[in-house]
Amino acid sequence: MSNNDVVITGLGATTPLGGDVASTWEGLLSGRSGVEPLEAEWVEKFGLPVKIAAQLAVEPTEILPRVEARRLDRSEQVAMVATREAWADAGHGEDTVDPDRLAVVVGTGIGGATTLLNQDDLLENAGLRKVSPLTVPMLMPNGPAAHVGLEVKARAGVHAPVSACASGAEALAWAWRMLRAGEADVAVAGGAEAAIAAITMAGFAQARTMSTRNDDPHRASRPWDVKRDGFVLGEGAGIMVLERAEYAKARGAKIYGRLAGIGTSADSYHITAPDPEGTGQARAISAAIRSAGLDPADIGHVNAHATSTPVGDVGETVAVRKAIGEHPILTAPKSVLGHLLGAAGAVEAIATVLSIKEGVIPPTMNIEQLDPGVTHDVVIGEPRKIDLTAAISDSFGFGGHNVALAFAPA
Repeated sequence: MSNNDVVITGLGATTPLGGDVASTWEGLLSGRSGVEPLEAEWVEKFGLPVKIAAQLAVEPTEILPRVEARRLDRSEQVAMVATREAWADAGHGEDTVDPDRLAVVVGTGIGGATTLLNQDDLLENAGLRKVSPLTVPMLMPNGPAAHVGLEVKARAGVHAPVSACASGAEALAWAWRMLRAGEADVAVAGGAEAAIAAITMAGFAQARTMSTRNDDPHRASRPWDVKRDGFVLGEGAGIMVLERAEYAKARGAKIYGRLAGIGTSADSYHITAPDPEGTGQARAISAAIRSAGLDPADIGHVNAHATSTPVGDVGETVAVRKAIGEHPILTAPKSVLGHLLGAAGAVEAIATVLSIKEGVIPPTMNIEQLDPGVTHDVVIGEPRKIDLTAAISDSFGFGGHNVALAFAPA
């Protein structure tokens, strides 16, 4: 490990599997599903064909003070919950980092959609005076990043990448670049999303991208299975504290591992469909391996984006084959987490770091018959113990956004 390396010193999460990293990791290893029937009244009101979702296991209002929670959109709430866990886990407290050397990068795919919808309803039904003066700070996509920046007093820069389902991963990549460039010593980075609402559910349903396996929610998300019929919408947040290795070592920090390299690219192919040849995705993966100073042979595991859509799942394995080969072992956390959109890449990056640190890969659940187009070794049903030299976490988003993160032991 060199002084210019970027290391991970703190982890935080709140997901459909648990309100922190430990419970989320346990859920991934046990294959416990976070997908449940959706009981919101608008499901029946609008006749939505999708009646399941992966909602938070622990409500943010059970953790945040009531007054604070009321001033935050749900996406901002989850970002704050995950940040406080990660910040404490890293051993930081108030005034432990020079604010001028502290950065924040928190991405989101949608942002404060529920605030926008709720406040518009108030305006139309109750008039101007009922609209909250906090509406704009609550609905803006940079809201989660801005509140996290205020929480930790970051002044080196506060950024909010918005790249659909790649947002959380891109935030980590952006933080890596800032640390490697010497613009900061410490960065709080990740993704947050909480957009389980009538309009998002309706929009995805109309695009026919979501599973309608309403009678069997726990088995609805089934990446790489021949009978997969779409993803399951989820919510949550994942946050990492990243530090320059020299800084972390000087303060005696606990180190989980290294964010060794990053790669980004764009397909420029279609607004929603990935390039079926996987060319852009493969370029991102290759760039991550190259920037990490690794060889494709070093990559023993890929924590895949695999959302459970008919086209995307197999296309991703094509990209992995092009960039790395047939040897890496694959897993798909969305089989139990659902798809956390802008938070997905950050939460799955945490899982990748823990796989390297703990020497175990969580299973992909709900595969009854593996798609014949998938020729890689997929961890199915039970965790797999393995020593890893390095691993890749993939994230891809509508618009053709591709991000790959390469992780390695400390």
